[in-house]
Amino acid sequence: MTTTLPILEVKQLVETAVKAAQNAYIPYSHYRVGAALRASDGTIYTGCNVENASYPASICAERTALVKAVSEGHRQFEEIVVVTRNGGFPCGICRQMLYEFSPHLRVIIADLNGKILYEDRLSNLLTHGFGPIELSK
Repeated sequence: MTTTLPILEVKQLVETAVKAAQNAYIPYSHYRVGAALRASDGTIYTGCNVENASYPASICAERTALVKAVSEGHRQFEEIVVVTRNGGFPCGICRQMLYEFSPHLRVIIADLNGKILYEDRLSNLLTHGFGPIELSK
């Protein structure tokens, strides 16, 4: 599956996510994650993972970017790039939160060197997802 963005713009999104990963606060896992989320109007929101000694209080890079975007009024998203040292995928909580706003979001997974490893729709990563439409049925 290919992205709707030109390859140059995808590379820029990946570079933005790699740069965001440098801000990660990871004293416990030492697992750096960066994210770059593109809203439907083209605005880019970044996030990094922020850990806490009380582990449940930690937040993933993907949710950091999403919460920043939503807090600025955005509700529709086109792509998210997630970077880790080994191409790790978004956790279930991140998938669910992203699904709330954009079930058909393109998810691009890359490593910290910028190599794209995977690309697909969020709806394929969270099959039979639960979203707002299910509440109206």
